[in-house]
Amino acid sequence: MKFLMMIYVDDALLQALPEGEFDSMMRGCLAHADELREAGCVLGSQQLEAPATARSFRVRQQRSTVFDGPFAETKEYLAGFNLIEAQDMDEAVRIAQTFPWARIGAIEVRPVRDMDAVRERVNARVEA
Repeated sequence: MKFLMMIYVDDALLQALPEGEFDSMMRGCLAHADELREAGCVLGSQQLEAPATARSFRVRQQRSTVFDGPFAETKEYLAGFNLIEAQDMDEAVRIAQTFPWARIGAIEVRPVRDMDAVRERVNARVEA
């Protein structure tokens, strides 16, 4: 099964880290992710730029409104993600717990929906 491991960061906790601690955490995290990638557990990883660089939009009554920043005001923001492969949710959480980011935020693990099954269910097959 595939799981998305979403990494949320609290800027106040991030800024409170001792000098060099973030870089040390990041080096360890990248080395660990590389090991898990070689083992077939991490399928992809990305960091996201700061929320201030985002643009969000919503559509209400057929009108689209675009605005700067994240959709909702929140103390923690989505900073990055890993797409992982695990047997079940318990294993996915165990993998997520091996990363250090919960110290300065939270890590959410969510199953990835099988889009081929969705296509089949809604009769939206890809034509070859």
